[in-house]
Amino acid sequence: MTSQSSRFQRYWLPGLAFKAVVIGGGYATGRELVEFFIPGGPLGGLLGMLLAMLIWSVICTIAFMFAHETASFEYRRFFQELLGPAWGLFEVAYVLFLILILAVFGAAAGAIVAAMTGWPTIVGTLALMAGIGTISAFGNHSVERLFKWVSFFLYGIYILFFIFVLSTFGDRIVLGFSVPAINAGWAVGGLTYAGYNIIGAVVILPITRHFVCRRDAVVAGLLAGPLAMIPALLFFVCMIGWYPQIGSETLPSDFVLQRLNRPWFHLLFQAMIFLALLESGVGAVHAINERINAAWQVRKGVPLSTMGRLLIASVLLVGSIFIAAHFGLVTLIAKGYRALAWMFLLVYVAPVLTLGVHRLWRRHS
Repeated sequence: MTSQSSRFQRYWLPGLAFKAVVIGGGYATGRELVEFFIPGGPLGGLLGMLLAMLIWSVICTIAFMFAHETASFEYRRFFQELLGPAWGLFEVAYVLFLILILAVFGAAAGAIVAAMTGWPTIVGTLALMAGIGTISAFGNHSVERLFKWVSFFLYGIYILFFIFVLSTFGDRIVLGFSVPAINAGWAVGGLTYAGYNIIGAVVILPITRHFVCRRDAVVAGLLAGPLAMIPALLFFVCMIGWYPQIGSETLPSDFVLQRLNRPWFHLLFQAMIFLALLESGVGAVHAINERINAAWQVRKGVPLSTMGRLLIASVLLVGSIFIAAHFGLVTLIAKGYRALAWMFLLVYVAPVLTLGVHRLWRRHS
């Protein structure tokens, strides 16, 4: 916590960092949106996304307030304060989550590079993993710069994508939304999607050190939901032009871009996806590094070295590469994410909404 933190660092950076964690993998490629929202139909899908956005803002606000009040700037301290001796339950779930999402990111990067160049998928996977390891090795300032500058590029690309698709295929989108039915299960899709992605509020705890008062935590939390969901809403509207067949596409973004037929923009969009995967992976690995760094400083009295951070990242990344190669993107998202959603509801969301709220109320009553 520092009084010299800028308003950008206190209000906007946490939401951009949260967006960085949730947008990678299937969100950037469109695969998560297809998996969890297309089954609800065009209107049901939008309702599910708005529900997820509301949940994100509520949980982020409470988690940020709790982190600020308890000076919990990494997840180990956060869950020690929240769960006491049972804090290790979260770490087990988080390590499984980390391995899974790195595998998803690797599979997605491999598929993107293969689609664009015809190279083996392992090339894209290795390139992404090298970038994640390098940036996360240099600590907070390196990670925060990545979140800031990639966010500007990412929002710009999604806005252009929406404009191009709407101007070219607007009639198809209107036709897609003319389907009046809202299929059952849209709320479950929204809850599930929110459930496993809300882990992002804990992943980005190192950034909460910029808060100087409780109001900062509240504002940043409320902004986090919309900042993370707005690109997804734009993307979802574009995909409805090819509803329902787009539901079977491994890379929905590539499917739409091929029909848009703007090669230069296709390249820019794929570059944006790669950078989105990069910032998501960096955020997830950085959380582990900061957790180990805090324990290392207590025991050794010095911060974790750059080489130490790189070694930790490398071990996690190498294991995830093999998982990505074995299972593939669609299977990982369809099976693994649903199981993780329930795990995080039990060891994270429910405790934050009960024990966390109770602790905050007692402190200010």
